Amino acid sequence: MRKQRTHFDKAFKENAVKLSLERKNISELAQELGIAPFLLYRWRKEYQQKGEASFPGHGVQSLSEDTKRIAELEKRLGEAETERDILKKALSIISKRDR
Repeated sequence: MRKQRTHFDKAFKENAVKLSLERKNISELAQELGIAPFLLYRWRKEYQQKGEASFPGHGVQSLSEDTKRIAELEKRLGEAETERDILKKALSIISKRDR
């Protein structure tokens, strides 16, 4: 049987990262916390890159305001392109009928 995945909350991850930054032996700390050392390294890397915005939970990425705006504009552009393509196809169908 497969082992169940354990989910850690944001507070646990932040505390583990802060402890790992204070200590030198990460493997020992990981053993004390009951987690794999690679998780601590991964969490430390994410915490150093994103700071307090790290560990949003449930796979939801934390996006900056600029990134959110870009994503919204790309979505609107895609919708506008789809509408344009539909109208082009409709125009070609209508013009064929007239002939």
